[in-house]
Amino acid sequence: MTKQERAVTTRRDLIRSAAVAFDRYGYAQATLSDISKQAGVSTGALHFHFANKAALAEAVEEDATEALRSVVREAYRSRESALQALTDASHGVLRLLRGNIVFRAGFQLNADFTWESGLDLRREWHTCVRRFVDEAAQEGALVDDVVPGDVTVTIMAVMTGYGLLGREEREWFSQRMLTGFWELLLPRIAAADTVDALVPGGGPVPPA
Repeated sequence: MTKQERAVTTRRDLIRSAAVAFDRYGYAQATLSDISKQAGVSTGALHFHFANKAALAEAVEEDATEALRSVVREAYRSRESALQALTDASHGVLRLLRGNIVFRAGFQLNADFTWESGLDLRREWHTCVRRFVDEAAQEGALVDDVVPGDVTVTIMAVMTGYGLLGREEREWFSQRMLTGFWELLLPRIAAADTVDALVPGGGPVPPA
């Protein structure tokens, strides 16, 4: 392994280690010594890559934001309808919460009052949800009396709840839980000529 490859690997390990610490203890209680120890490097090596804990938190949020954008891009790429793309994207977000500690920590940092975030992952996700819902309305895929803003609030509330509950009981991160939600919501909001084509369990999982 070259020096450059080792540097890339060390940086990645430090970001993941920081994510574990932020997810477990919160920003204020996480320490650089714990982060460097978990990553298997010295504090000197940590400071070579990151000036301080804030820089690590920013890196965690940046990686988490890119993971979110990747999920949304994939949902757009394979979309058949805006409602199906929204359903697929929500399942992608839940998969990240379940299996990607950096993404989960990024969401946790957004809600941590001890950390002043430069990014707002939750707001970005909210914007994505609202865009999908608005596009569904433009496609004529929503029931006439459905208010796009109300749909957006409902989805955000449920997804936020899953994120919080899943920290204590991982079953809340399961595909089954989210599928059940969509099975309830889609018949209420989707126009009669579109609802039968929708898949509450989401589309195929994209390759890693």
